[in-house]
Amino acid sequence: MILHVDMDQFVAAVEILRRPELRGQPVVVGGAGDPTARRQVVSTASYEAREHGVHSGMPLRRAAQLCPSAVFLPTDPAAYSEASERVMAVLRGFPVDVEVWGWDEAFVGGDIADPQALAAELKAAVFAETGLTCAIGIGENKLQAKMAARFAKPGGVHTLTTAEWLPVMGPRPAADLWGIGPKTARKLDELGLHTIAQLAATPPEDLVERFGPRQAAWLPVAASGGGDTHISTEPWVARSRSRENTYAEDLSDLDEISREVAAMARALTADVVDDGREITHVAVKVRYTSFFTPTREMKLRAGPTTDPEVVELAALHLLTKFEWKRPVRLLGVRVNLAMPD
Repeated sequence: MILHVDMDQFVAAVEILRRPELRGQPVVVGGAGDPTARRQVVSTASYEAREHGVHSGMPLRRAAQLCPSAVFLPTDPAAYSEASERVMAVLRGFPVDVEVWGWDEAFVGGDIADPQALAAELKAAVFAETGLTCAIGIGENKLQAKMAARFAKPGGVHTLTTAEWLPVMGPRPAADLWGIGPKTARKLDELGLHTIAQLAATPPEDLVERFGPRQAAWLPVAASGGGDTHISTEPWVARSRSRENTYAEDLSDLDEISREVAAMARALTADVVDDGREITHVAVKVRYTSFFTPTREMKLRAGPTTDPEVVELAALHLLTKFEWKRPVRLLGVRVNLAMPD
């Protein structure tokens, strides 16, 4: 069996630990913590704030309208990273294999005789050492454990096995399945595949034309509850880094847009050099005022580099691939990294 440890309202919980007087209050974390500022969004919200309809990705202004009594706080990534390291250290203290997935998630596997007992011990140890709570899902693979953890939130333990999968998950929307994003969900809807059970019963060959051979093979397997069982204990290594900015005032001048993208490209390169990594690909994201958000990407022909001028020129070249008929509200640059030896 595999366990999925999923921290409860992690970012908000870390902030509440630092400010115990906020416990039980609606707390919203995002941007500079100023709900009057334009174009800042919610990173996370406490369960009390979520009861008012506040959710991640929502503009802070809208969150303040929905929950006027909320306490708004700025994000503090360094604090969340430190708290995450403490949580993962607790998990690694048990005789299990731990695969970290970001700040607030991890898969746990190995020779587990009693997964329910282990889940209870993990939850108790994490709380005792960090003051943070977590939900734990148990399954026969990562997908089942991940989905089970959703049923366990907040702070519980839930098991979902192959025998239980279709009776529990079959009637649910295909979009609920881990790994299916909005674009894939729309395509499935267009094909009349609205539920997980319908997708599970679909032959892969019926999906190839719309999704390609790889995804077409994966979708019915995942919908049937199949998934990866391998737990990797290798340290997590970033495959990319990115920077983006949402502007208080829309940008229309191409020279100004170019300066912004060039600065992001150079700053990203400096970050990568500081980490001892090299850049292989460059991508630029543009979000217009219509919220249409295309991305253009290119591989660096000369091979991996740490030269900021090369990265800047690539990013500026990518700008020529966009249309500039509408003002811009967001710009972003992403670089893919060469994997270390």
